[in-house]
Amino acid sequence: MDKRNLRPFLKRNQRIYLGAGQQVKKHTTLKVVSVLLLMAFFVLGAYGFRLYSQANNAFNNAYQVNKDAKPSKAIAQRKPVTLLLLGVDTGGEGRHDRGNSDTMIVATINPQTKKVLLMSLPRDTLAKMYGKNVPYHSIAKLNAAYNLNKSEGSILTVEKLLNINIDHYLTLDFHSLPKIVDAIGGIEVDSPFAFSCEGDHFKKGKQKVNGRQCLSYSRMRYDDPEGDYGRQKRQRQVIIAIVKKALSLNNLPNAQKLMNSISGSMSTDLAMGDITALIQYYRGAAKDMGSDYLHGHSVTIDGQAFEVAPTDELQRVSDRLRTSVGKKKTKLNNTETRLNRMNVEKNNFDFDSSDNQQQYIIYSATNDLEVGQQSDATTTNDFDAEDANTYSQNYANDYSADTYGNTDSSTDANVNNGY
Repeated sequence: MDKRNLRPFLKRNQRIYLGAGQQVKKHTTLKVVSVLLLMAFFVLGAYGFRLYSQANNAFNNAYQVNKDAKPSKAIAQRKPVTLLLLGVDTGGEGRHDRGNSDTMIVATINPQTKKVLLMSLPRDTLAKMYGKNVPYHSIAKLNAAYNLNKSEGSILTVEKLLNINIDHYLTLDFHSLPKIVDAIGGIEVDSPFAFSCEGDHFKKGKQKVNGRQCLSYSRMRYDDPEGDYGRQKRQRQVIIAIVKKALSLNNLPNAQKLMNSISGSMSTDLAMGDITALIQYYRGAAKDMGSDYLHGHSVTIDGQAFEVAPTDELQRVSDRLRTSVGKKKTKLNNTETRLNRMNVEKNNFDFDSSDNQQQYIIYSATNDLEVGQQSDATTTNDFDAEDANTYSQNYANDYSADTYGNTDSSTDANVNNGY
């Protein structure tokens, strides 16, 4: 863990002030780059295995594949697959620490319906942390899960937040984005208005941008009437433009250059056989690519930016992700929905109000539970046992209720505001 990023925990029953429409300072980083991992799979698939063999060295350098990874049962059976795409900030701007996952996208690929869904999760979303060495009921920004326990922590935390099963992860260091865009000859964007950012100028309407310009186009937030949500719309526009350009038949001669541009920037827990199976059997789904994102309310804690997602929004996102892979909808029951309910019932909090002086309270993990309500230490939502992945199984074995079920009244409900 990078201790330079840590700050003292807030005590239980800490009051958090919600500012409607409030602008907060965020580390401006591109949130779209992790989806390029999928793009690389589908680009290789466009060439077939002949090109794969020719570009084998570049492929091996680009992907840091886990040689000990077990074959994926879902992929072997051609079932829908859920991937967590992580864009991490470790290789650029002189950084060498683990960093946080500045991009978090849940991608579902369904070879039966031939559809892909990309669900963006704001990095500042308030969430309970899961994984090794995480204090019971520690709450932090969603992207802190990667800093605490890398990809395993991110997977567990997102699974619990949305009641989904994540099969595998892929990571990409975002500093390689300009090279990737340049490798495919640039992309076309459709700017909703004219603006300038980082020395680049964009007119309203369609225009072609290179790698550097793409970065500027995706980063701008403060001049957007919709703030961060407007930026997310432009970022999703960039995602789709990159994938479509990469899949274009006119772009085939650039595949070797594309693979070289991402050399050393990717890692995954997929076995090599799974990667080739994705190339061969799942590529067709990329032609119907939908995108969405988790909405939240802006929150500040000691000057740090958070997003609190309402329960109905968490439920909507959970339902869409589950149904995209053929699973039934289930009612969410976790720390985040419990805190929302308690704030509405005990704190008269109104998620629909425009009042920017409302207080959101982080209640105690144990003392404020109603009679008959289970602690999250024993509540696991409604995961399908047959689809439980390695991460979920290891967590269940190593971090049971006996480990985290501390009912000592002195236990704090922690909010880590150092991310």
